[in-house]
Amino acid sequence: MFGDLLGNMEEKQKALKLKLATITVNAEAGEGAIKVTANANREITNISINKEALDWDDSEQVEDLLMVAINRALAKAVEKEAAESENLIQDMLPPGLGNITDLFGK
Repeated sequence: MFGDLLGNMEEKQKALKLKLATITVNAEAGEGAIKVTANANREITNISINKEALDWDDSEQVEDLLMVAINRALAKAVEKEAAESENLIQDMLPPGLGNITDLFGK
């Protein structure tokens, strides 16, 4: 039974990684001055900067806003990754086992 469950785990993980690459999340900082797009593999795919909305003489502000936007995007990516990973585990369970998250008090 467990051999069947784990036998194609590597294939399922590869498929999950490919799926995560197609899921995008967006975040911003500075009221949209900096926008970051990432995928659920936690890879930054785009950074957009509204030059007029920033004080370029204040490099610390620009750096801080960039860091905030990136961290927000990565946090959203982690949430998407966790949800998709949970779906993968649910799909691997034999019928009738119920919701695995109930076992852990979620």
